[in-house]
Amino acid sequence: IGGQLSPWPTYTSGQTILHNRKPCSYDYRKRAGSWQKQPLGITKPRYLEQLENYLHKELLLLDLSTDSTQELRLQPYREIFEFFIEDFKTYKPLLSSIKNAYEVMLAHQREKIRALEPLKAKLITVNEDCNERILAMRAEERYEISMLKREKMNLLKLIDKKNEEKISLQSEVSKLRKNLAEEYLRYLSERDARKILIADLNELRYQREDMSLAQSPGIWGEDPVKLTLALKMTRQDLTRTQMELNTMKANFGDVVPRRDFEMQEKTNKDLQEQLDSLRSDYEEVCKEHEILLQLHMTTLKERDRFHSELQEIQRTSTPRPDWSKCEDVVAGGPDRWQMLAEGKNSDQLVDVLLEEIGEGLLREKDFFPGLGYGEAIPPFLRFDGIVENKKPTKKDVVNLLKDVWKQRLLEEQKEKFPDFFFSFLEHRFGPGEAMAWAYTIFENIKLFRSNEVMSQFYAVLMGKRSESVYIKQKETVAQLLKEMTNADSQNEGLITMENLSTVLKSTFPFKKEEKIQELMEAGGWHPNSSNADLLNYRSLFIEDEEGQSMPFVQKLWEQYMDEKDEYLEELKQELGLELDDEVTLPKVREALMNIDPSLDKRTLNGYLSWAFQLPMTELPEEGEEKEEGIVVQLKIALQRLQMTDIRRMGSREQEPAS
Repeated sequence: IGGQLSPWPTYTSGQTILHNRKPCSYDYRKRAGSWQKQPLGITKPRYLEQLENYLHKELLLLDLSTDSTQELRLQPYREIFEFFIEDFKTYKPLLSSIKNAYEVMLAHQREKIRALEPLKAKLITVNEDCNERILAMRAEERYEISMLKREKMNLLKLIDKKNEEKISLQSEVSKLRKNLAEEYLRYLSERDARKILIADLNELRYQREDMSLAQSPGIWGEDPVKLTLALKMTRQDLTRTQMELNTMKANFGDVVPRRDFEMQEKTNKDLQEQLDSLRSDYEEVCKEHEILLQLHMTTLKERDRFHSELQEIQRTSTPRPDWSKCEDVVAGGPDRWQMLAEGKNSDQLVDVLLEEIGEGLLREKDFFPGLGYGEAIPPFLRFDGIVENKKPTKKDVVNLLKDVWKQRLLEEQKEKFPDFFFSFLEHRFGPGEAMAWAYTIFENIKLFRSNEVMSQFYAVLMGKRSESVYIKQKETVAQLLKEMTNADSQNEGLITMENLSTVLKSTFPFKKEEKIQELMEAGGWHPNSSNADLLNYRSLFIEDEEGQSMPFVQKLWEQYMDEKDEYLEELKQELGLELDDEVTLPKVREALMNIDPSLDKRTLNGYLSWAFQLPMTELPEEGEEKEEGIVVQLKIALQRLQMTDIRRMGSREQEPAS
């Protein structure tokens, strides 16, 4: 073609290229006229025919039944365009840029279509859901419409039925009205006829009376004219009386009988009394209500005041100590501290902590300085110089103290307990070591106040408590164990809770029920236990290696101390004196007999001997005391009785023992 494009498509009859295409060069516009002058019968270029045949064949081979038909249909055209670009090297850059622009646009449109496909699926799903809802709503509406129509038909039938009943009732009412009018007219006529009949009967009676009077003239002995006049006057009186009677009936028709009036008057009087009583009760309740309101306001003010005081105390007071900090300090770690702190309050925990600190310091001491020979120094500590610290364990000290008590109970209690204690140490360790052991034991028992054996021994050794307290307590515990052993018929070491309760009540007949209950709970009883539950009673009296008793024996000791305090408080109330007042021996004797009539003479004299610090042989007999004789301050007397074994011997209501 001479290096130029074929102009055939521009003037052939079967052209497919648009005529409004802009020319690309001036040569094209010059040749346009010459091409139009060429004849129309020129054939298609062979290359064009090959391209059209290839396109036709590719389109026939396509499967147009799939969803990607348009994509597949575009592929042959893309290939034809690529062939065209490859063959026309001169226009290849321009045509390639055109193809790429279209490809980019197609890819962009394809991405848009791909992004809209989920929305299309969602739109279809929403459409189906909406259609289902619409169908469901239509079905529900149809059902409601049918129900409303059915209800409408029922209501229409009911209205028709009511209308029929109304018509029937109206006809019946009209019929009854007609019958009532007829009956009313009949009764009116009967009333008028009855009045006429009564008038006729009266007239006939009057005529009969006149005739009877006329036939018997001898009755009055007077002429008929006079009798007629008397009859006329009598009839007038009868008429007047009848009128008065009618007037009385009209005036007093609503008057009740006197009996009913008196009954109603009595009822009214009773109701009036009840009303007055209720009114007075109401006034009292109102007064009480006002008083309660005042108390309520006072209570509110006190509450506000206490609340402000509490806030002030909380603001100014020191915080409660965190006892868990002691776990890492105390020897033995958290486990031992938990064991030591179990069931103790802050004051007791301070004592425990002081004991732990003091024990460490006591272990570090190798010697004790002697206290000298002063009168205030106990006899077993009178020494001038330095004594060795034997550094025994707590267990060794407890065992030694138990041996002291055993030896004390075996011998006659002639010498004082401090002297006996030092004699025991001399016998056990020799005279050379006795003083060192005396100081060592004294420092240990003074330090370990929480230990039962040490604290009781310290109180007796320093004269703060009588030996009889410890001895009586041990006897009580032994008696309890003996009673429980007797109740154990099988000798297995087990008794029932019922047996435990029976033993406690027989051993302590004057204890209250709640005290017995506390002892049973300390022994292992709880509200869910039955009386048939078995208890290992021997475990109640076991002591650990440091002499600590079980909760049962501890509770027994606590109750004894509480009962002693109650007994002495009752004695103080009976005397009616202040603690600083002086009291005489006869008054104390009388007060003791009043609060405890079952006291025997020996026990009573023992109490008086302790209270007034007199030997029992020097106590005056009852009735021989002088009112201004032996006196002592009440506070001192109660302190002395607190030191000894004093307890109730019977109920206050009992008669005195002979």
